[in-house]
Amino acid sequence: MNNSFLNDFIENAIKEDIGSGDHTSLSCILEHKLGKAKLIVKDDGIIAGIEVAKNIFSKIDPNLKLDFFLEDGVAIKYGDIAFTVNGSIHSILKSERLVLNIMQRMSGIATETNKYVQKLDGLHTKILDTRKTTPGIRFLEKEAVKIGGGTNHRFGLFDMIMIKDNHIDYAGGIEKAILATHKYLKDNKLNLKVEIEARSIDDVKKILQIGKVDRIMLDNFSTEKTLEAVKIINRKIEVESSGGITFETIRKYAECGVDFISVGALTHHIKSLDMSLKAF
Repeated sequence: MNNSFLNDFIENAIKEDIGSGDHTSLSCILEHKLGKAKLIVKDDGIIAGIEVAKNIFSKIDPNLKLDFFLEDGVAIKYGDIAFTVNGSIHSILKSERLVLNIMQRMSGIATETNKYVQKLDGLHTKILDTRKTTPGIRFLEKEAVKIGGGTNHRFGLFDMIMIKDNHIDYAGGIEKAILATHKYLKDNKLNLKVEIEARSIDDVKKILQIGKVDRIMLDNFSTEKTLEAVKIINRKIEVESSGGITFETIRKYAECGVDFISVGALTHHIKSLDMSLKAF
């Protein structure tokens, strides 16, 4: 995880939530009063966000005492206690919602990812995330995918070349897009992997003829067309499937022999896991 992103995120989140002060706590609880709380799991799944929670508590009050009973990536069930926190009640209450929001969402993503990973058990195909993430917390959502057993695709527009349908159309076709990309990387002395989208079997053949790419993404291919494409590519370069693939159909696509399947739903359509931070 990018520690710089995390530090900036926590600082901004604290400013957003606390503002001029937690006036509810200030008004009804003595400032010096001490207390304890525990994080209670209320769903089955995979827990994620433990390390982030440590950083949040530390940032708000380094004097809080934390005892963790679970770590990121372990299976959880209803009633499990993830950790206890002991110290200033004001600090606990300031931390509560931020910790819960992050852990609930990250755990939901990790849990959903793990379901997909388990669905492909025994196959070499890896589950990828996408850029369909929440602006500002992409680094947390992608970390949750890793915790759930998935693999991160590119982080953003800067760390990989991904020539999609619009790029191809705007550039004037597959060949022009690939050749222009190759020249750009050479001229700018950049060492980035290149992936290109194929919309048909003819596209696959054309891409293979031109070369100069590291991965072909088969966009909205049927399983029959995917199998045909995989045979044509014959492991010359990596193959990724994307588009229209559901939890019910994903294993059939993986059995075609693709190296990766990208799933936007890992971060895009997520039910957060239920958790509570309760005084005791």
